[in-house]
Amino acid sequence: METPHVISQSTQTCFHCGDTVRGERVEHDGKLFCCSGCKIVYEILQQNNLCTYYTFQKSPGISPSSVESTRYDFLDDDSIKQQLIQFSDGNLASVNLSLPTIHCSSCIWLLEQLYKMDTGILSSQVDFLKKQISIRFDQTKTSLKNIAILLASLGYDPELRLDTIEKKVESEATRSLYYKIGVAGFCFGNAMLFSFPEYLGVDAGEQLLREIFSYLNLLLGIPVFLYCSSDYFKSAYGGLKKRVINIDVPIALGIVLLFGRSAYEILTHTGPGFIDSLCGLLTFLLLGRLFQSKTYDRLNFERNYTSYFPLSVTTKKDGKETTVPISLLTRGDRIVIRNNEIISADAILLRGNASIDYSFVTGESRPIEKVLGEMVYAGGRQVGGIIELEVMKEVSQSYLTQLWNNFMSAGKEKGQLSELSNTIAKYFTLVVLALAFCVGVYWLQYDVTTAINAFTGILIVACPCALAISIPFTLGTTLRIFGKNNFFLKNTNVVENLSKVDTIIFDKTGTITHTQKSSIEFVGKGLSTSELMSVKSLAKSSLHPLSVMIAESIQLDSVIVDQFVEEVGLGVKGVVDGKLVKLGSRQFVGGVIESEPLNETRVYLSIQGERKGYFVIANVYRDGLQEVIHSLKDRYSFAVVSGDNESERVKLQTFFPTGTEFRFHQMPNDKYEFVQSLQDKKKNVLMAGDGLNDAGALLKSNVGIAVTEDVSHFSPSCDAIISAETFSKFPTFLRFAQTSMSIVIASFGLAFAYNLVGLYFAVRGELSPIMAAILMPVSSISIVIFTTLSTKFAAKYRGLLL
Repeated sequence: METPHVISQSTQTCFHCGDTVRGERVEHDGKLFCCSGCKIVYEILQQNNLCTYYTFQKSPGISPSSVESTRYDFLDDDSIKQQLIQFSDGNLASVNLSLPTIHCSSCIWLLEQLYKMDTGILSSQVDFLKKQISIRFDQTKTSLKNIAILLASLGYDPELRLDTIEKKVESEATRSLYYKIGVAGFCFGNAMLFSFPEYLGVDAGEQLLREIFSYLNLLLGIPVFLYCSSDYFKSAYGGLKKRVINIDVPIALGIVLLFGRSAYEILTHTGPGFIDSLCGLLTFLLLGRLFQSKTYDRLNFERNYTSYFPLSVTTKKDGKETTVPISLLTRGDRIVIRNNEIISADAILLRGNASIDYSFVTGESRPIEKVLGEMVYAGGRQVGGIIELEVMKEVSQSYLTQLWNNFMSAGKEKGQLSELSNTIAKYFTLVVLALAFCVGVYWLQYDVTTAINAFTGILIVACPCALAISIPFTLGTTLRIFGKNNFFLKNTNVVENLSKVDTIIFDKTGTITHTQKSSIEFVGKGLSTSELMSVKSLAKSSLHPLSVMIAESIQLDSVIVDQFVEEVGLGVKGVVDGKLVKLGSRQFVGGVIESEPLNETRVYLSIQGERKGYFVIANVYRDGLQEVIHSLKDRYSFAVVSGDNESERVKLQTFFPTGTEFRFHQMPNDKYEFVQSLQDKKKNVLMAGDGLNDAGALLKSNVGIAVTEDVSHFSPSCDAIISAETFSKFPTFLRFAQTSMSIVIASFGLAFAYNLVGLYFAVRGELSPIMAAILMPVSSISIVIFTTLSTKFAAKYRGLLL
């Protein structure tokens, strides 16, 4: 009986990057390296007396890719330099570059020593959270191209995508909030200072002093009313235009009445007004907005096709290669694509063996072989040798771009405020207005002044500021707790939508499976060490992904292969130690007569014409997947959609409960339409995916979550980004979202209690400035404390905080 042969693992690691040493040993200075690239980086550091780098952490480096001299030629293009460089006076310049491979304190130390390796670099500063480096350099001594080459040679390839030159990281809205908080906070502090005569109850002899302070308060209130409150007025006006009463309508009404009544009292000398309460109210409201806005400004959730494409591509003309920005590609250009590079425009294959990985675009996990003259679509990644193609469509007209634009035009609408708060605001406003009107009419028959004071007092004290504060502080704290667990949400609306989910759809490839791991077993006659070395040597000679997997799984040295031949779509063969070795399909290897099963990927082996068996290559599912599904199965229904074939249907059925819907061979539009069909049945859908093939479904779903190995790398447009390493916490995240919404509702109850106290005095026409000055800030502060502490306590209970 044929038995599985499990490939053994080696324990030798690279001194520089810590990766397992496979194949030939690269040694230098008594140290072992996994490749010549790591050795070269070590030599560069050694020559510049920077080996302190290795004292911060064991094996802190990144294995660098080979850097060709022409790779960054496009950075000499003046138009590109103008878009990348933040400042230049002709000599000195500064630039911010994204370096996704930054991962530890050693990286920070090394990157801030760049001036020792290039005399033209004046200084470099790392922002670890954003994984960016800010570099000041002398353009007369070095160039942007040289800096990029230096970073790449150290293993820190700068991420230069088409979208990096089109946007800024920090939003204008966040910057505006800082200014408004500064103004409101300044006015709040000084208004309270000028209101002390009222707080302390000075006698009538100091009336002139009281009037002066009142006028100063009114001056402080003007910028708060006109500038700091502008966002609330715009939002309220926008809602009313659409015949919607959102949470900003009663807030705006309260602000107008606070300022209006204050101005009237101060100018007519009938009272001190409520300017201190107005400034305090706006300070807390704006702090809540900032807390929400700044949660994860460093992450980009609004991705499009430009986020996926590189900034440049290699073109070939008259036999000479040059690098140009992809925005300049036109029909008829000849482009050169190397191993693992992305094809950025629809093109026809002219030269080379193309094996295109479309997993990120279509979900199909197996690379597709292309023959000369066949169309290759943008978005695929070449896995193999160098190929040459002729561009048939510009980047903006490619299939991938059209697909993306179709999804964006039909994407889901997302409001600026919570649905729950808007619902409460609608009824809250109507009730308060009705109460104020009734009380005003009642007092009008006794005293006009009391009627006006009661009417305005009710609207002032019932301003739902505490309601507006509770949402950003509760859900903002939730976002930060999620972020500490590598689950990053776009905004607080996502928390609310998460709590309503009843259906979860998983993409297969890259979402619930590891992207860089495969399970490899050999089934057949036992292989000797020399035979394994022969297989390793033959597989290592090929760049086909299946060959690479097999080669990496065999931890033995390789030997020379003679008469190597690779037949596209069939397999590879060569002579090793005088024996003919074949790896590939059953037709290519020969001697196999039984039919191949559909539920697994096989690579057959023969040596000297004798069939030895086959390698079974299967996906490795993420750790904890079975526990995740088991924890969720009682509350949610499931579906699995994949662009891949049905080879693993049986295995997937062991993970998911009975009734789960499985859909294979799904194109991006199919996934989109499936989500829409569920929503038509009133389902609240959560879609978890990882690639561009999931982009439409992620946009259409109620909550779209992108699963990624690195949150700083590309992921499709989504509502949330989850790091693959915390995938096992998925059920906890869903439960905590529901807990957070319960805390919001509890805080609403606390806010209503404060309103009832204020309304007691307002209805009687006895709402004094001192009462408003105490009640409104106390209610806001208590809501902030309650929501923040309750959310953190719940997080500790769920195990999300230590």
